[in-house]
Amino acid sequence: MVGALEISVVTDGSVVYDPRRDRVHYLNRTAALILELCTGEHDAATMARVLQAAYELEHAPEAETRAALEQLAGEGLIA
Repeated sequence: MVGALEISVVTDGSVVYDPRRDRVHYLNRTAALILELCTGEHDAATMARVLQAAYELEHAPEAETRAALEQLAGEGLIA
C-alpha cells in the first residue's frame, strides 16, 4: 500500500480513501484482501494461494490476482 490510505471495512469489502488524490475507492472482498496482503512480504503467487485457501478454490487464481494488482497499481493504491 502507498501513503496514508484510510480504509474502512464494510459488509461487502472495503472503502478506501486516498487523501493524496482526494479519491474514494470501493473494493470488493477479494480486492480488499489483496490490498491487505500488499505489505511487501508477499508476491503475487503467494497472494493467489491465500485467495485459493480463503475461497476454497480448486486452483490458485494467479492471472486474476495479477490483474487485480495491476488495477490497484493503476489507481495509485499500491506501488
